[in-house]
Amino acid sequence: MSKTFIIICESGADTVDKDELALMRDVCIDFHLEGKSKVEIAKERDLSRFQVARLLNTARERGIVRISIALPEESDSDLGARVSADLGVRVIISPSHSDPSQRRDLLARTVADTIRDRVRDGMTVGMSWSRTIERATMHLDHLERCEIVQLVGAMPVADSGDSVEMIQRLKSLRGVRTWPIWAPLVVRDAATAAGLREQPQIAEALTRADALNLAVVAIGGWSRQASTVYPNITPADREEAEASGAVGECSGRLFDAEGHDVHTALDERVVAVRLDQLRRTPEVVACGFGAGVAPAVRAAALGSIASTLVLDAECARALVEQQD
Repeated sequence: MSKTFIIICESGADTVDKDELALMRDVCIDFHLEGKSKVEIAKERDLSRFQVARLLNTARERGIVRISIALPEESDSDLGARVSADLGVRVIISPSHSDPSQRRDLLARTVADTIRDRVRDGMTVGMSWSRTIERATMHLDHLERCEIVQLVGAMPVADSGDSVEMIQRLKSLRGVRTWPIWAPLVVRDAATAAGLREQPQIAEALTRADALNLAVVAIGGWSRQASTVYPNITPADREEAEASGAVGECSGRLFDAEGHDVHTALDERVVAVRLDQLRRTPEVVACGFGAGVAPAVRAAALGSIASTLVLDAECARALVEQQD
């Protein structure tokens, strides 16, 4: 049997009307704790089913209701504590699910909650791109006033958007100013990449990555299944990276099992933040999805690329198994 814990808190109260907040609280208690259906709640409170659904969804999105689901044999907090003790970083575990798409969306929601909890007024926030981070931004309907710096150029990925589309979506949030990178992530030659990095707007964004308060990135394993970069480069690039000891990538930058930078010809053709810039950032939230990315996640923590890990349970369990 699984256990569900529901916390009703004051998070987000400053952005919700006081009467609506009280109604939201009562509806959440009716639905989550009393087990009443949306139809029952709507009838009792003279609301439409649409209004009830909206109140429940808003409570989840704003963190007013937080649900944790854990299997009795090992809770998410147990997994997180074991990984944190092993790697010496903060660890947040998202709820698991048997369907990979649902599991990624749960991870994305957890990443969104983590971003929302950490962004403070006046911060400069760096945002990389991955399928998970892109989904996470879709769950952000508000942020504190901040500047968001795009950390990577665009990489074409089937059935997904890209970093430029994502940064434009974030630009629509009230109080958010963005610094885009109008370039591909990987180009054909070093000279082209150097020219792009010298373009005023791109240069400004990459320079601002030297003074981030917070960065949000994804860790990719060095394999076709665990990285969005790996399938989009040449076989020669992949062979050189493997020969140089690459086990993972972050924002198109490669690193080895100890988290040290791996420099290959590919590195000179990437338009993105550098790993040394991330290491100087006070907090780097890095997400990892699936068991296959676990060796790269471990390396990123060992190499001080990430200070907070947001992982799905499968990735966390794989990290625990590596300890044994």
